[in-house]
Amino acid sequence: MTVVASALVGLVALIHLYIVVLEMFLWDTPKGRKTFGTTPAFSAESKTLAANQGLYNGFLAAGLIWSFFPSGGRPVALFFLGCVIVAGVYGAATANRKILFVQAIPAAAAMLAVLFT
Repeated sequence: MTVVASALVGLVALIHLYIVVLEMFLWDTPKGRKTFGTTPAFSAESKTLAANQGLYNGFLAAGLIWSFFPSGGRPVALFFLGCVIVAGVYGAATANRKILFVQAIPAAAAMLAVLFT
């Protein structure tokens, strides 16, 4: 991968690591509630579900990080970027349109950079 493609893949991985922290550890805090627009009651009731969701985002980040190792590479990056795009489009359609811009579009840009290197 080129420097640009690697930087974009790394950025998408960092975004997902941040989402892991928000969903697994900060969900039921003022920062988490502000980020996701939830109430204290909702965040308390859905804390376990959010942590599970955060774990899945962690797997996406781990896969993208794996793509930087010799055993990973381009095919691994493309697979996990595809997963992020699908998750981002689904999230935008079912939960919050902002997810398209936070997850899917950066992943699509990274995928294009990887494909054209």
